[in-house]
Amino acid sequence: MPLRIAPLAGIALAFAAAPLAAEVVDTSASGFVTRDEAVVEADLKDTWLALIAPAKWWNSAHTWSGDSANLTMRPQAGGCFCERIPEDPDPDRITLEGSVEHMRVIHAFPEKALRLQGALGPLQSEPVTGVLTIALTKVDDGTRIVWEYNVGGPMRYKVADISKAVDGVMTQQLAGLAALLGRVEGPEPASETADEPEDAEPAEEPLEDAAAEPSVDQAFGDLSDG
Repeated sequence: MPLRIAPLAGIALAFAAAPLAAEVVDTSASGFVTRDEAVVEADLKDTWLALIAPAKWWNSAHTWSGDSANLTMRPQAGGCFCERIPEDPDPDRITLEGSVEHMRVIHAFPEKALRLQGALGPLQSEPVTGVLTIALTKVDDGTRIVWEYNVGGPMRYKVADISKAVDGVMTQQLAGLAALLGRVEGPEPASETADEPEDAEPAEEPLEDAAAEPSVDQAFGDLSDG
């Protein structure tokens, strides 16, 4: 996520190209929560395999090396979402390879949920922590991905500003993953003025199917609004 600029001086530049944010769902004096979601055509297994291979979809503009091909993730508790900093190809001097830890995996439940902990981008210079939870649920069209980043702690940024910037970048990363897997556009909302006989019987409520897949909020209660 970070750009190769000074985190404090360059915050406006770092996020200037971020797309419109999905939603900042909560803010406080010392933190914020961003949330986005997408439905993709891929099944749960293919979605999971793509998710744990960030080199295929993470935006290179938000890496330290400038190339998302340098990103790796080990999807096990304690595993690193890391970036390799290649040696500088300068023939006049000897250079060394470096690395960056973006986040650390704290929960990996294949085809269900991935949770990582870490301060992304310019937040890395601040004594804050963030928890990124990504939940997957089977739906008729494929797989629903819910993407939530919860950040808290003292920081030298105005929460109102940094939360919108981070949300925009998080939305960009989910958009990259969704594009790789084939994003499913949501249905058009039904018109409130649609022609319908005045004496039409109300539609019956569908019976609950005990075997149906639970919603994301049911499966992972810590993502629910309440």
